[in-house]
Amino acid sequence: MKVEVVLTEADIAQEFAEAMQARDLPEKFFFWSPRSAMAWTELTKEPGLYGGLGETWTSIAGGAGALAQHFGRRVPVISFGAGDGARDRVLMAALKGAGCECLYYPVDASQAMLETACAGADDEDYETTGIKADISSPVHLVYCADAAEPPRLFIMSGNTISAFDPLAEIRYVAQCMHGGDRLIVDGELYHETRTMARRDNAAARKFIFATLSGVGIESDDGEVRFNHKRDERHEGLHLMTRAFRAARDLSATVGGEDVSLERGETIGLNFQYTYTPQSFRWLLREQGGLQILEEYSSADGRFLTAICKK
Repeated sequence: MKVEVVLTEADIAQEFAEAMQARDLPEKFFFWSPRSAMAWTELTKEPGLYGGLGETWTSIAGGAGALAQHFGRRVPVISFGAGDGARDRVLMAALKGAGCECLYYPVDASQAMLETACAGADDEDYETTGIKADISSPVHLVYCADAAEPPRLFIMSGNTISAFDPLAEIRYVAQCMHGGDRLIVDGELYHETRTMARRDNAAARKFIFATLSGVGIESDDGEVRFNHKRDERHEGLHLMTRAFRAARDLSATVGGEDVSLERGETIGLNFQYTYTPQSFRWLLREQGGLQILEEYSSADGRFLTAICKK
């Protein structure tokens, strides 16, 4: 298993300590530890987590012939926020069946998730190089994109782009793209009741506390509160937030140091954006400067997936 390290464990540990001091834990920390990665794997077994997105990827794989014709014999597949790489492998299997050799570069901040993605690809005989990096960093994104020469197939699936400021993130990703490159990216569509219900539930709380318990904060120490906001920068951008609120004075242990939390104090947790179809298309076209070549709606109406070029 080959893994290139851009984001070291020492770096992410220091960033985690600083984030706790700032009372704001971004996305990457919820997949960092082996315990968190295991909790995420359990959460992915919940049928409502990604809904019909799997069927969408089956449809995309069904059209792999056109992608194979575009790329030719060799297809570098660079997956930003690859997770376990399961959806990536569905498409690569179809490309392989169409006569392509896939060179796979899964990218993730979590060593545990990256090892899972690499192992899965190795088992299916793909030439694989994992890259441990922070995809919220423009510098890291450029490094990862430069792992292969254009034309490249970039993937950003599972509403990954929406765990960051999507208006900035799509620009960073687009800046990595050159002529001939393709990007497959999806966004979760907002629903007045179901969007929150998929997040405000016992399974999601268990996943959140897998990270918090690593610093000594347990479920009976407070509560996780969910909220829905509208991003006024453009119509149709819906921000789903969550935060931990301490029910009593607490002391978390981070990097061997105590971090005190007073009763009623909050820690901001990772957030996600959801969209209207119109706002997601606006994000790709106007913010990313991308052209949408093909579009797929999941059968349950939950996700919109686009194949784009610059």
